[in-house]
Amino acid sequence: MTVPEIEANAVPDDAYLLDVREQDEWLAGHAPEAVHIPMSQIQGRVEEVPADRTVYVVCRVGGRSMQVTAWLNQLGRDAVNVGGGMQSWESAHRPMVSETGQQPFVA
Repeated sequence: MTVPEIEANAVPDDAYLLDVREQDEWLAGHAPEAVHIPMSQIQGRVEEVPADRTVYVVCRVGGRSMQVTAWLNQLGRDAVNVGGGMQSWESAHRPMVSETGQQPFVA
């Protein structure tokens, strides 16, 4: 099964961006409009993920998000992996915020 993938710099500004990293990674830095559901919680919280629009899934480097993207697509959702994850997001100079009061970074 091929998992659809997009480069970080090509993710639309109004995209539904699902961040599946762990809490400490999220706190350090994330996209401002991202929704945080850690990979370990996605099965129990899948109803929070919209079924009527494309979901762009991101993690740190792309491995966890690829797994979640594949799973969502098996459920019939329209999900796309963000290649290179938040590391690529940061490298592409996409906006980031942190929850710590510090400069955002990819943990």
